[in-house]
Amino acid sequence: MSPLLVLNAGSSSLKYALFSESDPPVRQASMRLDLGSGWGSTRSLAVTIREIASKHPFTSVGHRIVHGGPRFSDPERLSPAMLSELRRISPFDPEHLPVQIALLEACEEVFPGIPQVACFDTAFHRDLPRTSRILPIPRRYEAAGVRRYGFHGLSYAYIVRQLGPGAGGRAVLAHLGNGASVAAVDRGRCVDTTMAFTPTAGIPMSRRSGDLDPGLVAYLARTEGMTPERFHEMVNTASGLQGISETSPDVRDLLAREAEDPRAAEALEVFCYGVKKTIGGYAAALGGIDTLVFSGGIGENAAPLRERICRGLGFLGIELDSERNRRHEALISRERVAVRIVKTDEEVEIARSTLEILRRK
Repeated sequence: MSPLLVLNAGSSSLKYALFSESDPPVRQASMRLDLGSGWGSTRSLAVTIREIASKHPFTSVGHRIVHGGPRFSDPERLSPAMLSELRRISPFDPEHLPVQIALLEACEEVFPGIPQVACFDTAFHRDLPRTSRILPIPRRYEAAGVRRYGFHGLSYAYIVRQLGPGAGGRAVLAHLGNGASVAAVDRGRCVDTTMAFTPTAGIPMSRRSGDLDPGLVAYLARTEGMTPERFHEMVNTASGLQGISETSPDVRDLLAREAEDPRAAEALEVFCYGVKKTIGGYAAALGGIDTLVFSGGIGENAAPLRERICRGLGFLGIELDSERNRRHEALISRERVAVRIVKTDEEVEIARSTLEILRRK
C-alpha cells in the first residue's frame, strides 16, 4: 500500500509519522524534530520536507491544523480557498497557524500535485450547544467568529473511538499534557470544553495560565506598562506550572521537588484543583458521570496526580484502585464510575481522517 505522511506541527517542533493506506492505517515510522522558535518559514520547512521525503517516500499528506475558525468543521482537502481563509484567520492562533500554513505551502512547493488534507483540532467541538459556544461579551463579536471553539479535538476523537459504542455514556475526558483541557462528552458528542477562543483558556497548564480575570490586562497595563503583546506572551509561555513554581513546567521535576520546595508543591496543587473542580462541574453539566478518562503525557503517566485529582470525588462515584493506578492499567477504578487511562494518538486520527477524505474523491 502507498504510504501516507502525517505532519503534526507545533510552535517549535514537528512530529511526523508514516502510515500504510490500509484500513485501519498502520504506523510504519515516526519521529519528532525540535526545530526551535522562528522555524516556520516556507523556505526552511521545504528543506525539512525534502529531507523527510528522501528517507520516507510518500504519496499523500495529512496535517494537524490547530484552529479551523468558523468555516472549517470537518477534515478537508487543501485548496487555494482554504489557504486564503487560514491566512485570514491566522490572528485567531498566532502561535500555531502561521507555522502550519507555512508547512502546507512548503509541501505544495516541494511536491506539487500530491494531495494534502487538513484535519482541524476544533472539529470535534463543532456541535457545541449554543450555551456552551457563545461567549458573554457583546453579541456583535460572535458575527466576527469570536466564540468558544475548543481544542485537542483530534485527541478527543481518538479517545471516543477507543471507548467504542456508546463512548462511555456521560464521559469527562481529561487531556492533560503540556497543553491541558477537559471535555464533557455525552455518548460521543461534546457538550462543553475548557479551552475557548484560544488554547490559553481553561485549566492551568505547563506554561499557559488557563482562565484569568480579564481585569488583569488593564491592571498590568496601568501598573507596569504591559502591552497586549507582552501579556499574551506571559500567559502563554511563562505562566501555569512554570509561573507558580518559578522553576519548571514539567510535573516530573515538580514531583521530585515538592517535598522541599513549597512553590513546586503549590503549582501541582493548583493544577490538580483546577482539573478536579472541572470534573465536578462537567458531571453537573452532563447530569451525572459514567466514565472519566485520563490522557495526554501527564494523564497517562503521572499516577500521583491522577490520585490527587480524584481524591474527594467519591460523592460522584469516582474512586481509584491505588494499585491499578500505580501500574497505569487501562481501568483504574473500583466504584460505579469507570476511570480509564487511554493512550492518545493524534497521528492515527489524522491518518484515518485523511484516508477517509481521499477515498471519497
